[in-house]
Amino acid sequence: MSEQEAYGHKDRDSRMLLQDMRQSGGEDVDPAAWLKETDIVSHDFPYAASLIAESFREWQGQGVPSFAKAWSWCVLNYEGDWIEPGSEFRQGRWRAEWEEAAGICLQTGGIYAAEVLEEGRAYTLLALPVFTRGHREIFAVLGCRMPAEQYESGGKHTAEAMSMHFQTCFYHRFEHVFVSDLAGIHLHAEREGSRRSLLFQIVQRMHDNIDVDAVLTEVIDSIAAMYPGARLDLFMSQDHRSTHPQVKPLPLTWAGNDVCDRAFKDGRVTLHAGRDENGTVEVALPLGGKQGVYGVFHMIMDKASFHELDLSFLTMVADTAGTAFENAKLYERSNQLIRELRMSNELTQRLNQSLRLGDIFQFAFEELLAMFEADYCCILHKNEERGGLEVIACNYLPLLGEILDGSQGLGGKVYATGEPLLLSDYKYAAGQTSTLMDATGSQSLIATPLNVGGEVRGAIMLAHKQAHFFSYDSYRLLQAMAGHIGLAVGNARLHAEVRRLANRDTLTGLFARHYLDEEIKQRQSSDFCGTLIVVDIDQFKMVNDTYGHQKGDKILKQVSDIVKTSIRQGDVAARWGGEELAVYLPQLGVQQAVFVGERIRKRVMGETEPRVTVSCGVAEWSWTDDRVSVESLFYRADMALYEAKNNGRNQVVIDNKTVENNSKNPWA
Repeated sequence: MSEQEAYGHKDRDSRMLLQDMRQSGGEDVDPAAWLKETDIVSHDFPYAASLIAESFREWQGQGVPSFAKAWSWCVLNYEGDWIEPGSEFRQGRWRAEWEEAAGICLQTGGIYAAEVLEEGRAYTLLALPVFTRGHREIFAVLGCRMPAEQYESGGKHTAEAMSMHFQTCFYHRFEHVFVSDLAGIHLHAEREGSRRSLLFQIVQRMHDNIDVDAVLTEVIDSIAAMYPGARLDLFMSQDHRSTHPQVKPLPLTWAGNDVCDRAFKDGRVTLHAGRDENGTVEVALPLGGKQGVYGVFHMIMDKASFHELDLSFLTMVADTAGTAFENAKLYERSNQLIRELRMSNELTQRLNQSLRLGDIFQFAFEELLAMFEADYCCILHKNEERGGLEVIACNYLPLLGEILDGSQGLGGKVYATGEPLLLSDYKYAAGQTSTLMDATGSQSLIATPLNVGGEVRGAIMLAHKQAHFFSYDSYRLLQAMAGHIGLAVGNARLHAEVRRLANRDTLTGLFARHYLDEEIKQRQSSDFCGTLIVVDIDQFKMVNDTYGHQKGDKILKQVSDIVKTSIRQGDVAARWGGEELAVYLPQLGVQQAVFVGERIRKRVMGETEPRVTVSCGVAEWSWTDDRVSVESLFYRADMALYEAKNNGRNQVVIDNKTVENNSKNPWA
């Protein structure tokens, strides 16, 4: 038990005593008179040794007359055990005699004297009891050794007076300790009251803020105002970025036995003080809430300005800041979720405005750049015809339209593995390469595969030149947005496939007749001429009757394949009906069309098995003619085909109207 604990229970009794004295003595009573009534009791004796020793040393320095300094003095406790001086004295020649004298003194309660001889000279050993003020209990024994002749000539009375003076010295020090304890308690209470008031103000200001950065600024400013000489930094996890100069990113690795590392991992306050009294104190305070630790406050201050109470106060401030930060973070997160839902809804609405694949990728590209505040966006899409990943949308123009290897680079890795990627600092990505990152000097990247109908069809990449720019929330949001984009791409592909199937003949793979009609109408509004060839397989009924309908279908498909491979890429080949096929040649005159018809006729005659022939009818329109409808153009080509049939089949015939027009046209 400390001295404060030993004598602290006197505080209440002393205040009651002071109150009684004021009530009985009026206002003129000495306000410090109550202090003279304070005393120690037998319960305090075991804890009074250090106070007795200090009083003894003070008494020897001030209260012993010069002639008595030659006498040997010592002091023992209430049980006769040695207190002062040191071991060399208590191990001396007269140790047994001292202890015997002290024991008799304690038993009798009075002064005890014994005569001893040392080197032929007589000395007197005195044991003088030291009493408490109130109950006159012996709490110490003062020992003295003096020459016997001085004892006989008044030394006894001098020693007795000096023991009373020692009692006075003891109570002076006792009162000093008592008052110091009271003052300490008062200062402690005042300091605690001030700190609680300050803590209440800090808590109120922090909880009034629902902004994350405002909470951090408030706690930093509050601690800095309390400890103006301290160096303060706040290390925050990568998910939070701040413009405050004292808020820094949490290092991925710490030095060995670092206080911040231990505080962050253990979630407890960590203190490190230098051995030198004039050194510094290093304090690490975890900033955490119920869901985890978000960062660490790191303080370095002079040891002289640091008090034990500061640690508990700083702990409360850090705990409060952690709770306020978490509340603000949750509020921010709820707003972010609302924002994400709104952005998702807006993106979905815009993607659904078109079923064209190019429009969807362009919409997604524009929305993602704005949504994530990225410097660069790159969307890769699988291109089966060109055998790789096509850069379908990108604001780094040299890459736009390029075909990349589906197994190389960061985009290829995301596509090949089907796993999203978050890269905080590209320069530390050992073994990872990216054309986009290298070309643009970007450091941060988030990427996700583009899933369409359960199949990875590409990748979406967002890059920023600043390291650690994208948070985990951004990484997660991109994956959610990629789901919407993939769904829109799937819908567009499905629509294109349905349209393709609706416009195609299932047997031959050629376009359907209605598609050819629409294409000719559209071409007539912009082209200056065009030619239609109607192709019919000769005596196809006989082929079916001879070889069967399955063989007939095979021959029809053979002829269709010959037609498709005999025309240009922009020409349109369609199944007209039954065994009749049609080919429209935009921007091509009748003479060139006849060459195409002859090429088809000759190839059919030489490449089909079993061998068949075809007849062709050709009709042309041009801007110099009266308006020609699609129906009339087909009618004229069909009439030319009828003529070819009547003239022996296996030939190409131009309709009479076209021949007549060409004979009148000097440019034909």
